[in-house]
Amino acid sequence: MKAQNTILEAIGHTPLVKLRRLVGPDDAEIYAKCEYLNPSGSVKDRMARYILDRALESGELREGGLIVENTSGNTGAAVALWAAVNGIRCIFTIPDKMSQEKIDTLKGMGAEVVVCPTNVPADSPQSYYETAKRIHRETPGSYYINQYHNKMNIEAHYHMTGAEIWQQTQGEFDVYVAGLGTGGTMSGSGKYLKEKKPSIRNVGVDPIGSVYKALFETGKPSEPHVYKVEGIGEDMICGAMDMTVLDEIRQVDDRQSFLAARRIAREEGLFAGGSSGSAVHVAVELARELGKGKRIVVMLPDGGKSYISKFYSDEWMYDNGFMVRPEGLGTVGDVLAHKSDKRLFTATRDETLADAIARMREHDVSQLPVVNAAAEAVGMLHETDLLDALLEGRASKGDKVERVAQGLRGTIGADATVADLRAILGQKGLVAVVLDGVKKPIGLLTRIDLIEYLSRGDATEAQR
Repeated sequence: MKAQNTILEAIGHTPLVKLRRLVGPDDAEIYAKCEYLNPSGSVKDRMARYILDRALESGELREGGLIVENTSGNTGAAVALWAAVNGIRCIFTIPDKMSQEKIDTLKGMGAEVVVCPTNVPADSPQSYYETAKRIHRETPGSYYINQYHNKMNIEAHYHMTGAEIWQQTQGEFDVYVAGLGTGGTMSGSGKYLKEKKPSIRNVGVDPIGSVYKALFETGKPSEPHVYKVEGIGEDMICGAMDMTVLDEIRQVDDRQSFLAARRIAREEGLFAGGSSGSAVHVAVELARELGKGKRIVVMLPDGGKSYISKFYSDEWMYDNGFMVRPEGLGTVGDVLAHKSDKRLFTATRDETLADAIARMREHDVSQLPVVNAAAEAVGMLHETDLLDALLEGRASKGDKVERVAQGLRGTIGADATVADLRAILGQKGLVAVVLDGVKKPIGLLTRIDLIEYLSRGDATEAQR
């Protein structure tokens, strides 16, 4: 039987996955390092195992002991996983901006959780950093990981993450993109990759409100302020952040991070967290700048299950101003009114396919609503159905339209919302048939019609 002795042996060996829909044919290739497939759901499994194995070996930590740590959630889950295997108790301090899913995960794995205010200075006695230190001081024999300043955080990613990326790619890439939290992931893996291939460009990703970008560019941290994306950015200088491995830091805002995360889930099938969205947003920017022939590796540090109640929730996105409610985008009638060519061409059930084909050719359209004598929509003639029928011998040009016409689908009223229209256009092969009242067609809308409407100046401004 081939099996692992413990779940800890399953840490690492995460796949690289090529992104296909977020980049264009003239862009650089992007390969996502799917660290959310680690056992506890994040890249932090690597650091936790590396540090705690050594603490156990050295005697600093003993079976039956206590681990104390400040965490944004992922390190806590990784430590709790290790601690469960080794029979050790955990107490974690966590900022109150973190998702309830993260807090519940830690509790579910047997840890004690102390929730602390986010909007306080890092050196405040109330901060989750200082609260963890106090618990450690007051608990003799406890072990404090101190991930933000522990150099073994860097070592873990040097020996594990960096080496693994190199083994998977053989160095055949140009840019490495990773978010900056404690700094350990980029500092360790970025250092390893630079040593192997100095031309690799290490790009750190920092949320607006964090101190890292200013620290990198001026040597002095900026004034921090609260942001919503979790797991990256800092309000203090971290000992696990080695700025010398970086070539550049790019900043992203919360909206860019969350929308990118939602896109990689829906378009690439990678259900990742908000900081993954931050990194992918920057990677896509770089892909456009570098162009075809270049390759980018981007780190996806954690998964999306911890954020179901946050940015994966449309309501949460609306409430926090990151998306505009559908009713704020207008109606189907507005989209139709914005369309430059509002002409509608139809076919009748009794006319010949030859006449319908001539009309399609003359007006360069690929579908015609089919109407009855009262001008009510009763079906749809699609060029694909017409082509199949002619090729298979099921119809000839002299046959009536009703022989090939399909049932009417995708109908919508002019007073319906843009969200309703999007639901129709999201179905493969459908266009939207806009009806006046119940039965009479007044227009057709396609995906490009909706795109053009949403990209107009006032709609774009409303989305900001």
